[in-house]
Amino acid sequence: MNPPLLVMRGISKRFGAVVACAGVDLTLDAGDILGLLGENGAGKTSLMNVLFGTYTADEGTIAVEGRPVVIRNSADALKLGIGMVHQHFQLVPRHTVLENLLVGRAGPDGRLSRRIVEERLSAIVRDFHLALEPHRLVGDLSVGEQQRVEIAKSLVRGARILVLDEPTASLTPREAGGLFAALRAMAARGMGIIFITHKLGEAIALTSRLLVMRHGRVVTERANAGELSKQDLARLMCGRDLRPPARPPAKPGAPLLALDHVSTRTRSAGGIALRDVSLTLRAGEIVGIAGVSGNGQRELADIVAGMLVPDSGSITIAGERIAAVGPRQMQAHCIGRVPEDRMTVGMIGALPLAESMALPWIDRPPFSRFGIIDRRRVRQFAVEQIARFDIRTAGPDARAATLSGGNLQKALLARELARRPRILLAAQPTRGIDVGATEFIHGELLALRGAGGGVLLISEDLEELFQVADRIAVMYGGRIIADVTIEAATIERIGLLMAGVTEEKAA
Repeated sequence: MNPPLLVMRGISKRFGAVVACAGVDLTLDAGDILGLLGENGAGKTSLMNVLFGTYTADEGTIAVEGRPVVIRNSADALKLGIGMVHQHFQLVPRHTVLENLLVGRAGPDGRLSRRIVEERLSAIVRDFHLALEPHRLVGDLSVGEQQRVEIAKSLVRGARILVLDEPTASLTPREAGGLFAALRAMAARGMGIIFITHKLGEAIALTSRLLVMRHGRVVTERANAGELSKQDLARLMCGRDLRPPARPPAKPGAPLLALDHVSTRTRSAGGIALRDVSLTLRAGEIVGIAGVSGNGQRELADIVAGMLVPDSGSITIAGERIAAVGPRQMQAHCIGRVPEDRMTVGMIGALPLAESMALPWIDRPPFSRFGIIDRRRVRQFAVEQIARFDIRTAGPDARAATLSGGNLQKALLARELARRPRILLAAQPTRGIDVGATEFIHGELLALRGAGGGVLLISEDLEELFQVADRIAVMYGGRIIADVTIEAATIERIGLLMAGVTEEKAA
């Protein structure tokens, strides 16, 4: 009998007083697709970082195909046949698919071998149906195609163990289906897959086994025989029953925000121009913005936040046409913003949490008077929000960078809602967030809607949009190509629109 592909025994990892992993055991057999689940901060990422050599375990052992191994860095992991596809891709947009695969791959003579990589890519495309054109620029590829390149990078290097971290966060339903077919084909050929996700329906549909972590420990490990529901998994992850927030029928009022034929220029190689975008958000309404990443959602968010000035078209807020567009002006018009990039744009990781939470208004009362910061008031504000939003942190003086993703997102939402915005711009508010934190965030968005505010919700998670949005506007190529009421929307229809297939084309 062959030994398991991977055995991790008694893995422990501490960061000061914080225990990230406490005696974790994990086994992966050939042909397994193991779902690794848990709340933010449960220890999943720390465990996989130990496997991939990013961290060194304080205690525990790792064996690959029956042999004890020491993994000091990612190079060691790759030599042992362990590949990891991170949520944020590590590709060079201006290079071709083939050139990205060649990076770091030495041939028999110590040079990079194009022929070997081409042969292996051809086999990968054939065996796993990962359609890739080797001479296309990566910057011209869709998000789903770029993910295939990342997977191919691991496979070209001979990976037999593949770790995927939130792999469907930015995919259309069709792209996610293609990814699942490829993963099943890999498992059928004897590979082992570790699939990290917060999408419980995906975990149930795809995996052969499930391992659930909570507070750095394994709380259950079992075969996925189809008897578990999403509610069962959520209870195992969070230790309690989750109840989706009530969503009463919408009663839209007067327009709060209107974009009228707004266009912009392309700002950078990674950006896209908005083209003739018109959109209205009313009081008591949540409008969802759907689209594959890179189709203008970020530019739309920057327009509404005042970070980007339109080249043509107009912006109206509560009936007033905005002449001067800038972040301060938009804040003055009671627009709150939860940005997509939590750490770079939302918070400053090196600052104490209290200062990061007060940062947008730290030069104004009550946080500052006559140019002097009232640090007591700043700290008091943070303490109040930590309690109200159940932000799990060592305290207001902890560095923002030490918070898990879900708690950092709660802190951002707390900061913006404390200013009682009339309009809330929320970009990817639950990306990479566990089901418990997601439930809380959705409840806050619906509460603002119920109080007569308006929410512009930009998300690549269709399940999220169908749970809370009243209308879904779909972006493709810098345009809004459809604006559909939730009653008329289906997953299939929105998924096709996200891929650029309009009703006219489909006909």
